[in-house]
Amino acid sequence: MSERSYSISHQVTGGSSGEQRQIVVEIPNMTPYMGLRGRPLSQLIGVVSGMVFFLYGYDQGNMGGFLTIRSFLEQFKPIDPGADYSAPGTTLLHISQLEGFTVAIWNLGCLVAAVIAIFIGDRLGRKKMIGMGLVLLLVGQILQASSFQWAQFLVGRFVAGLGNGFNCATIPAWQAECTKAHRRGTVLMLTAGCCLAAGLSFAYWMDFAFAWLDPNDAAWRAPIGIQIIAIVAAGGILYFMPESPRWLILKGREHHALEVLAALNDQEPTAQEVRQEFLQIKDAVIEMIKGASKFTNVFKMGDYRDFHRVLLAVGLQFFQQIGGINFMTQYYAQMFNFQYQTVPWVARLLAGCAGTEFFLASFISVWVIDRFCGRRTLLMIGTFGMTISMITLSICLSINTRASLNAGIVFIFVFCTFFAIGWQGMSWLYQVEIVPLRIRGPANAISTSANWLANFIVVMISPPAFVNITWRTYLIFVATNTTILPIIYFFYPDTSNRCLEEVDVIFFAANSSKHPWLDVKQIAANEPLWYSGTDEDARYDYEQTEWHQRHVRFSDEVKDSEGDSTTLRNASDSEGTEKGLNGSDSSEMGLPLPAVVRGRSGSGSGNEARPVVSRGSDTARTREYENRNTRDAVLPHFLR
Repeated sequence: MSERSYSISHQVTGGSSGEQRQIVVEIPNMTPYMGLRGRPLSQLIGVVSGMVFFLYGYDQGNMGGFLTIRSFLEQFKPIDPGADYSAPGTTLLHISQLEGFTVAIWNLGCLVAAVIAIFIGDRLGRKKMIGMGLVLLLVGQILQASSFQWAQFLVGRFVAGLGNGFNCATIPAWQAECTKAHRRGTVLMLTAGCCLAAGLSFAYWMDFAFAWLDPNDAAWRAPIGIQIIAIVAAGGILYFMPESPRWLILKGREHHALEVLAALNDQEPTAQEVRQEFLQIKDAVIEMIKGASKFTNVFKMGDYRDFHRVLLAVGLQFFQQIGGINFMTQYYAQMFNFQYQTVPWVARLLAGCAGTEFFLASFISVWVIDRFCGRRTLLMIGTFGMTISMITLSICLSINTRASLNAGIVFIFVFCTFFAIGWQGMSWLYQVEIVPLRIRGPANAISTSANWLANFIVVMISPPAFVNITWRTYLIFVATNTTILPIIYFFYPDTSNRCLEEVDVIFFAANSSKHPWLDVKQIAANEPLWYSGTDEDARYDYEQTEWHQRHVRFSDEVKDSEGDSTTLRNASDSEGTEKGLNGSDSSEMGLPLPAVVRGRSGSGSGNEARPVVSRGSDTARTREYENRNTRDAVLPHFLR
């Protein structure tokens, strides 16, 4: 494998003699990541992400079919509706509660993992978290497939839930942080939307196919065990994939981050596009350094309205579940069997058809999200359609004739279509886009926890709710969807075609407005894009913006790989005057250089301008930053 060095260099005047020095960043040209660069590398990252979300959908979908397979129910008697009701404490309501718990304990495992990820996610990094999730998922599937006791099956589902929880708290951030702004919506809707729906659909058809082996245990053990193939494949590919460049910069591993950015762009590290992206990410890291990155910052507002943004992410994840989707998808076959009065094999067939339609409908959002519709528009269209569908379903089941039940089956398909368009991948995409880098790990874990909490509640109460209040259960979701619609309209800004750091500017501006909770929506609509739609050539020069120049003024505090603060100083300056990033003669430099830097004098003497650890406080800089005049100077155009 050949290797040579790229260099990023700038001429800087240093010392009292006015000597010209060249600051050079040396980046080795390697061929990692299976030799892939550019679009093929991004596509393989998408494949890994898609496989993980496919497994999420598959795990979520297979239990509904198992509840209609006699060999499964006879193996685990506590959840068998055909049990002897003469036994003490055995009633249909009691069995429905145990069924709900058996399905929901997987969601409980996801919730526990999401909470754990709050504290370890940013420490371990994106790849290690996903790898740990895949290992737990593998162990969980083995435990389930080999179960002969209900308790072991429950443990297996909980462990599998832990693995899926780690994955779902991490995969969206990893993929978004490795994807261009103008493609991020399409890519994440494809993985978190279509691939998840594909997993659901595949699970239903596997249940339908293997159910014909009933009463052989293979009717349910084989559909569980087949997931192991995809888990091992995803883990094998993940090993060769890059870490998130944003996480690498966050941890001070800047030379590695620049290498990853160059690979993702299929360009040399010296290329303008790589340079611009590095600057944007580094500026976000500088902001993180100025306010120490702690878990408690998630609950503080600050200039960038961190808590505001966390609440938006948490709200959207919670809303996704209380709309009622898992009331249906995790109980498709059982719902068609008992509520809509079809025989078991027809119920499983309808579940497979519903899953396939759900999968196909999810491509609508992939096609339109970065072309015609923003995030807000799709959310509102989806919520409106789901509300109408739930109203119709409650009417159909209250009438309870064969014709009305058939109409109800049709509107289950309609409901899932609108969910796939508006919500399926949107909550996973939006939570990554809306929160800042400095708290992205814990914030995404918190919002994912909200998703799993709501998911657990819905899945747990669904069977007993339908036993107790029958068709009125649908009215609960009519109320929730009716409430969600105006909240989306008034409070959620659109993040379409904006890079992750660009959203910081929008909330910084909103913090100076009179009503930031309401005004941020309009600010996002008015502020010019750093990328003009999908036209990369129309992007303006970020390096020349006042927003970046402000960060150059304060960028002498950066983190090296040991977590220390470093200041790039001119080592030959006997007065200790800072040059480079902060000196008056460094305006051409612009680039906050990685920690791996070397300087060469114009005469080739080999003297070095090396990073010097600075442990002083940046209170003065923070005070200047908070000064109103300084702050107004960097506000977006419409608030100046």
